[in-house]
Amino acid sequence: MNNNKLKITFLGGVGEIGKNMTALEYNDEIIIVDAGLTFPDDDLPGIDIVIPDMSYIIENKDKIKALILTHGHEDHIGAVPFLLEQVQMPVYGSRLTLALVENKMKEHPKVKYKWVAVKPRNVLKLGNFVIEFIKVSHSIAGALALSITTPAGTIVHTGDFKIDYEPIDGEMTDLSRVGEIGRKGVSLLLCESTNVCRKGYSMSEKSVGRTLEEIIKNHANNRIIVATFASNIHRMQQILSIAEKYNRKIAFTGRSMINVSEVALKLGELKFNRDNIVDLEKVDKMDDKEILIMTTGSQGEPMSALTRMASGEFKNLKIRKNDLVILSASPIPGNEKNVYNVINALYKLGADVIYDELADVHTSGHACQEELKLMHSLVKPKFFMPVHGEYRHLKTHKELAMALGMEERNIILPSIGMQVELSANSMKAVRTVKAGQRLVDGIGIGDMDSNVLRERKQLSEDGICVVCVNINNVAGEVIGDPFIITRGVVYADEQESFVQDAKACIIASLKEADLRGVDPTMIRSSLRRNVSNFIFKRTKRRPMILTIVTLG
Repeated sequence: MNNNKLKITFLGGVGEIGKNMTALEYNDEIIIVDAGLTFPDDDLPGIDIVIPDMSYIIENKDKIKALILTHGHEDHIGAVPFLLEQVQMPVYGSRLTLALVENKMKEHPKVKYKWVAVKPRNVLKLGNFVIEFIKVSHSIAGALALSITTPAGTIVHTGDFKIDYEPIDGEMTDLSRVGEIGRKGVSLLLCESTNVCRKGYSMSEKSVGRTLEEIIKNHANNRIIVATFASNIHRMQQILSIAEKYNRKIAFTGRSMINVSEVALKLGELKFNRDNIVDLEKVDKMDDKEILIMTTGSQGEPMSALTRMASGEFKNLKIRKNDLVILSASPIPGNEKNVYNVINALYKLGADVIYDELADVHTSGHACQEELKLMHSLVKPKFFMPVHGEYRHLKTHKELAMALGMEERNIILPSIGMQVELSANSMKAVRTVKAGQRLVDGIGIGDMDSNVLRERKQLSEDGICVVCVNINNVAGEVIGDPFIITRGVVYADEQESFVQDAKACIIASLKEADLRGVDPTMIRSSLRRNVSNFIFKRTKRRPMILTIVTLG
């Protein structure tokens, strides 16, 4: 027995942006909140996505009751297929969230799963957990906060949210219900921290719509291309409505944009006239003033539609001088260089470009300081842990909570792998479980210490040298000249002299050895060491050395 103690284990989403995943455990029952991914940095060559290390979940798979999803962004649902490959469990979320997950599951056809769609104010009982779903505004429809009641107390998990007084769907964050739950007594608040460093309030989504309409109206004769997040269905709805108002047909491009628009239309989250949609192949035959193109690529992703347009490599559409490109998004931290490279390339092709530095064409889906203060004031938690942010965000959020009157001893800044124990009158970190990153590369999954990653980094930084030697191990002689191939080791004008000197080094080292009946493994090892030393003295680099010894 846990004596009315709840364990909260952080497997992702704290001390970092993305990869959100938290396990709540009471006695022999566990529910998981979200299973997200993040995208690799430049120091992870060839890696497709990064997901949480799920070792703790796998070790405790017999205790798992359910996976609860707060909303359908990749940093909250991207790891769901990989989780369900390891552990079977029911999955709960809004209709749109589950539809987006189901799209992902098409790439994992052998995985069995069960979906249960929920709505705001629905109450779900799973053993010792009673979960109520609360409507919140975010940059995707179907976002939910959670009120989780356990014998150890009630936990409010905000998910990602903002307080938008002019929501596109007409339903703002359910502050009245949040207040009611707060008045009943909340033991712990887990609150998102992404925009805690921004003062004031986030801008309303409708304000972005008004700006976009003004821009589109004032460029009546331009062909217009709008890049935005495919998941931002409310933004898409506004753009579709504006296009119809100004008699423009719509063309979608980008796989995720097409997929999400189809799913959202089917669920009624997007409303538009299908007759107003045209194939991208027909765009060049239409007048510029008759068309608006919605595309992916607002973050400068290398293979996205907009990036390929900017580089002239998109076969279905060529950027030209009468084009107006609107980037209805702001760069995610770390993506700035890619975004500005795309903007520069679009300008060079003659297009006009409008982005967030020039006009209010984007608003965040995350709460700023005043919205976070309101959430804290309504919930009135006894204890608090900030989540969904880098350490600087969590630290700033702690200071905000303290400014509102919370005592520092009632706040913990969580880290990956931390397990916190909550009871009616205490909260403390009790241990660290195995957690971290798993790297997804094609169909393979590895970790940060994998040989594959180390070798890729070595190849990317210092190149590769392949040495081939043919030896007659009866006579103890080298047959012919050694054969050397290098890639990324020396510049072209150095190549010839480098190869000749490397061959001389190899021949000299082999002359010193007795090659009769020798083990080829020993020769390979000796060659690798000698060639590595030669290259380091010559270039101050240590490329990967591959040695091939043939006995004849």
